[in-house]
Amino acid sequence: MAEEEGGDYHVVLEAAWIVYNVDSEDDAINIAIAEAGKRLNRHGLDYVDIDVGFYECPECGEEVEGVWIVANTALVRLLLSMRVFNAESEEHAIRIAKYEIGQALEDVPLEVVEVTPL
Repeated sequence: MAEEEGGDYHVVLEAAWIVYNVDSEDDAINIAIAEAGKRLNRHGLDYVDIDVGFYECPECGEEVEGVWIVANTALVRLLLSMRVFNAESEEHAIRIAKYEIGQALEDVPLEVVEVTPL
């Protein structure tokens, strides 16, 4: 099945964001979102949406915020989403999103969560 040329996609990437010297999950989340937003905006990527990712607790099955704190150091799961226009394929849209976001967030691990054709 051939992909249509010039397709538009919504790409969601997850980022592992480290925050130092925090006492609470709320503080870690707020700092992570603010720091990521500053770096994205500095690169003209104010169209990238930033949210905290949730995960399903393996024991209780409930959704919990993706933030873990150990020794006042937090790891926050951020979800970064953007629309990619005129991509040749889904893989091309992923490469574009990873390239654009990755330039602004150097040294931040990024993984694809979801790609949806628009």
